[in-house]
Amino acid sequence: MKKELKISIDADAKELTPLSKELQQNIKMVTEELGTEPDIIIRQLHLYKNSKAALLYIAGMTDANVVNLLVMSIVSEPPLGSEGQEEESAFQTLMYRSLAIGGVQKLESIDEVLLAMLEGNTVVMVDGSVEAIAAYTCGVDRRGVEEPSTQTVVRGPKEGFTESLHTNTSLIRNKIKSTNLRMEYRIIGHQTRTTIAVVFMKNIAEEKVVQEVRRRLDAIDTDSILESGYIEEFIQDKTFTPFPLLQNSERPDAVAAGLLEGQVAIIVDGTPFVLLAPVTFVKFFQSSEDYYQRYDIATFLRIIRFGSFFASMLLPSLYIAITTFHQEMLPTQLLISIAAQREGVPFPALIEAMIMEITFEILREAGVRMPRIIGPAISIVGALVLGQSAVQAGLVSAAMVIVVSFTAIASFVIPSVNMGTAARLIRFALMILAGTFGVFGILAGLMLLLTHLSALRSFGLPYLTPIAPLVPGNLKDVFIRVPWWAMNKRPAGPNQNPSVRQGEPSSLTDKDADSDKKGSDVE
Repeated sequence: MKKELKISIDADAKELTPLSKELQQNIKMVTEELGTEPDIIIRQLHLYKNSKAALLYIAGMTDANVVNLLVMSIVSEPPLGSEGQEEESAFQTLMYRSLAIGGVQKLESIDEVLLAMLEGNTVVMVDGSVEAIAAYTCGVDRRGVEEPSTQTVVRGPKEGFTESLHTNTSLIRNKIKSTNLRMEYRIIGHQTRTTIAVVFMKNIAEEKVVQEVRRRLDAIDTDSILESGYIEEFIQDKTFTPFPLLQNSERPDAVAAGLLEGQVAIIVDGTPFVLLAPVTFVKFFQSSEDYYQRYDIATFLRIIRFGSFFASMLLPSLYIAITTFHQEMLPTQLLISIAAQREGVPFPALIEAMIMEITFEILREAGVRMPRIIGPAISIVGALVLGQSAVQAGLVSAAMVIVVSFTAIASFVIPSVNMGTAARLIRFALMILAGTFGVFGILAGLMLLLTHLSALRSFGLPYLTPIAPLVPGNLKDVFIRVPWWAMNKRPAGPNQNPSVRQGEPSSLTDKDADSDKKGSDVE
């Protein structure tokens, strides 16, 4: 089967309940545990002479076509090889010859039977046998492969992960056709029994990182795992931080690129968002599209992203600090213009900024939660009607509306939603410091923030790598992106030796020179 069926025994459980030789007794035990709901299907069949069998599955969790094929393979011919065989051999014949199914597994207890059914498999029971067969017939209706909704690109693949674990793993295998690609499965959650896949490249990923991922996943003891966010909170290095310590992506090409650079992917069944670890701060400003277009364009866009991050985090607090404590920093004409706008505003700059920022956050959340048809209308009403009306009513100044609007636009430039959210949270803290201590408060807040970032780790990897500690070989893909031919080595940690992933730049240059020479000779 594509995944091994195992029953995890709780601490208070004594032993597994074995199957009975009587078919009806086994069916009774199953119905006592699962009930007699309409979706619990029990199909009883006659095999040969007095031999009886039963198919048990849950409707909606299996592929109806595969189940029908399974039934036809059982009843189309006698499963017994000859009349002289005993009834017990019917199980062996079904197990090893008659079932027209790709994956089967032997079950020996009612607990395993229940687990197999709950995972979407069809269980075949034979009268007179103390064993059952689990046939892989999983076929839950899932969303097809579509374009990612949160990480769109202009140039690049348009396929995204789905809620199906096996679909997601196949998308990764389609990108990386290597025998070094490893996938390990785990089942986490006593009630949900969610399947987790740990994916890594054997010859690239650091072994101690892979071992640490395994250890943290095995240490999870919970009833339910419904999304990868559950896993992220359980295994991240530090809880009390606004910065994401694991990267999530719904793009197969981004996950494949991470695997090829030594990251470990964690795929959770039921969600299209895949986790990547370890991760550094600069990773959240890199987009898949950076590597699909020219390096100079990618460098320009990446610098814009870093600038937008600092603008979304600092711009309101700088406005508050300058207009409240440091008016001498403004040109005279600009100072007179801002003072004239604020003449009728009844609130100090801090309260004015807080009102506008909180209003925008409410509008942003309303736009996300409202139905898609009327969501844009909410944004238009919030941007035009409320902003213009607030200025005309004298509640806020026009300059404050411009600052808050530009801050909101800048926050959307960051490719990672989690990093954008971190900037939004830090923005409010810096606004309070600016309204209390001015620019000195902002500088103190930035120093504390830098200290906090320096102390963060992602599975042992310093969060600010390759800036602090400095790894010169990794700076080719941080603030700028050098051409592909110059990135001949993979990024490595502070204590690692980088591995080679392509030929030396000199050899590529020589090849280009040779080709140019041949072209000139032809001319």
